[in-house]
Amino acid sequence: MRIGVISDTHGRLRPEAAKRLRGVDCILHAGDFDDPATMMELDRIAPVYGVRGNNDWGGWAQELPRLMRIELGGVSFCVAHRRADLPRNLTGVHVVIYGHTHQYAEERIDGRLWLNPGSCSYPRPYRTIPTMVLLTTGGNGTVEVEKVELPI
Repeated sequence: MRIGVISDTHGRLRPEAAKRLRGVDCILHAGDFDDPATMMELDRIAPVYGVRGNNDWGGWAQELPRLMRIELGGVSFCVAHRRADLPRNLTGVHVVIYGHTHQYAEERIDGRLWLNPGSCSYPRPYRTIPTMVLLTTGGNGTVEVEKVELPI
């Protein structure tokens, strides 16, 4: 299964990001859509599973969970907007996804992949490269990570 992982779009989906997402089976969004139009634009590409970020307000955002556990392609994910909002008990979780910082991060802790896709719209600090991730699942918790750097 091919999964697009993005975060912190803040109401702007760059055409380059949309192009790289074409062909994925689904999209995981780690919050800060900022508006329902961005979520709908992503949903035209592939089914979207997203969490609510600190900038997601209004009736449309009330339906988004703050924390999501989901299994896709034989891999168990836990998604939150901020790393601090993730639970301590991650039993059975293969991949932890968070956003908020707008900075790409990838690390393995206790055999578990921790991933922040950065921001494909507004990277931080200023003048860094916009990033996102494409994941390929292999079942049994195996995941191949492709960091995607987008043009500025």
